[in-house]
Amino acid sequence: MPASALDDRRPLPSPERLRALIDTLGDGLLERDTETRLALLAALAGEHVLLLGPPGTAKSELARRLHRAFEGAPYFERLLTRFSTPEELFGPLSLKALEEDRHERLTAGFLPEAGIAFLDEVFKANSAILNALLTLLNEREFDNGSGRVRVPLLSVVGASNEVPGDEALRAFFDRFLVRLPVAPVSEARFEALLRLDEGDNQARSLLRTPPERGLDAAEREAVRLAADRVALSDEAVEALHRLRRWLAAQQPAQALSDRRWRQLVGLMKVAAATEGRTQVDALDLWLAPQTAAPLPELAPALQDWFAHEIVGAVPQDAPWLTRAVEALERQLQLEQRAEAEETGSGESDLAGKMALARAIGGGRDADGSAGTMRLMSQALDAASRRRWSPVHVAARVAQVDETLALARPHHEAALAAAEALSARLEGRLWMPPACVAALLGAHLHTALVLQALLDRLEAVRAGFAGLPVQATAEGTEGAEAPPPAPVLLED
Repeated sequence: MPASALDDRRPLPSPERLRALIDTLGDGLLERDTETRLALLAALAGEHVLLLGPPGTAKSELARRLHRAFEGAPYFERLLTRFSTPEELFGPLSLKALEEDRHERLTAGFLPEAGIAFLDEVFKANSAILNALLTLLNEREFDNGSGRVRVPLLSVVGASNEVPGDEALRAFFDRFLVRLPVAPVSEARFEALLRLDEGDNQARSLLRTPPERGLDAAEREAVRLAADRVALSDEAVEALHRLRRWLAAQQPAQALSDRRWRQLVGLMKVAAATEGRTQVDALDLWLAPQTAAPLPELAPALQDWFAHEIVGAVPQDAPWLTRAVEALERQLQLEQRAEAEETGSGESDLAGKMALARAIGGGRDADGSAGTMRLMSQALDAASRRRWSPVHVAARVAQVDETLALARPHHEAALAAAEALSARLEGRLWMPPACVAALLGAHLHTALVLQALLDRLEAVRAGFAGLPVQATAEGTEGAEAPPPAPVLLED
């Protein structure tokens, strides 16, 4: 049987299985959805993760859970200080080898034989340790004695309170493709944090033991082979070009190493392969803020760039339509409140009628109500309102209809954009729900704003259509009155 046929039979883990592992990793870790997803994705891609944040924010817990997501991947953990020695990470020297004039280490149970490792305060290690780690992290090789051996390392999760300021540490910092800021739990979830221990013992035990086995070596190899077959679409290439130009335009200009660009593409391919896609597309650049931001403070700006420039998910408040609606509403209020024009003895007649109404109002109906006064007051109020020509009313309604005709396509476009984006995002296993909600929410915000403005326009139209109309005989001059000047809709 050809080798390619054997490759195709490898058991690629299903999205459902990966989703279950993601849920297990994040169970009980409040506001760590992005971190858990990216830690697992990075490990599948053979990349390293750096968690940046203060102590006590579940960084080590995340690494320990990540280890349980992989079968046959020994775990190693160490807190580094400037006094740490190579023996603490790489194992003690072999006394037997020293007797034979060989400088070799006993690596069993130490970092060179680990699959998943957690290195806390990773930038505090001395130069002897860091130099050895550079080769181990990047080439997956360890110099032991006179020879260099391959190591089974899948991923190192590093932790630090801050980005290293020492230029000598920049090369080591660059070895971590995924960089994730980890903040304390927000005020919104603070009570949930306090109540975490209120569940029963069985529920808490599930946090310590995954509900199913971890990914084995065959499944990991299947992911690698599937990722190798994923193509980089023209759309994705153009988006990566735009990302590079955006980084170059920053002040000061930022740049990624060639190795880092290749690693980013590899991570995108693993995401696509495990989601059942054969191509990387522009939406896979949602990974850019966590991978392409040279410094964590650039990540929010890069997130905005992705949402606005790549996805086009920009919430719009339609100020042009708001101004138009407000102008039409003001005009409607003016015309609804306009009093009847004074003609001849109309003013004295109206005053006499009002005096009569007040006189009548001094008494009440037989049932003790003031209905007569109320009805007469309503009649007089209607009589006092100005009446408009049919031409005037038709012109006002026509202008509202024109505005509605301009606004409706924008509303339909916002709904269509949200629907199209939702279809593209369906099945995106790795994109955090908060990211999906933010992208879709931008289009939905625009649609809701436009719908509210359309509703107000419909109310304005009904108001103009309901204006009192002059009673004119057919063919009289009043029916041929000139239309009013259009309402000025721009400031």
